[in-house]
Amino acid sequence: MPAKHEDPLIAQLIALLDGGQAHADFDTATKDFPVDARGKVPENLPYSAWQILEHLRITQRDILNFTAPPTGGYHGMEWPKDYWPESAEPPTVHAWDQTIAAIREDRTKFDALLTKPNADLYRPFTWGNGQNLLREALLIADHNAYHLGELVVIRRLLGVWHK
Repeated sequence: MPAKHEDPLIAQLIALLDGGQAHADFDTATKDFPVDARGKVPENLPYSAWQILEHLRITQRDILNFTAPPTGGYHGMEWPKDYWPESAEPPTVHAWDQTIAAIREDRTKFDALLTKPNADLYRPFTWGNGQNLLREALLIADHNAYHLGELVVIRRLLGVWHK
């Protein structure tokens, strides 16, 4: 069910960002992920679940910072070095939950940009190369869906998928 918003396109975008319409949503993919499996890299895969989760956080934050630059403006990051954690293991026992909280907080901030009165989905930003709010919302949804699918695959390969 689309989120309640007077503009049906905004409602559909928020529903798309929430996920779960055609695949596992964020909560389903990350909930109850065993601590001892978070840093394991399955055979023939390049990343652990931790690295994918942290990559989701880093990338979504970068898109948010691009869309609504913080004081001092947007500062681009180097691909792929700045977008992926080096270690397969979370740095602390709390890192998984902190990353999930940060992803949710940044999504709330992004949703606020979409639902801001008079938000113009189509107007190109005065920075960048013609990107606009609609493009950035679709980018987050597409990117997250791709990597949430990877999390589900990792869970299955590690035998910790209980859907």
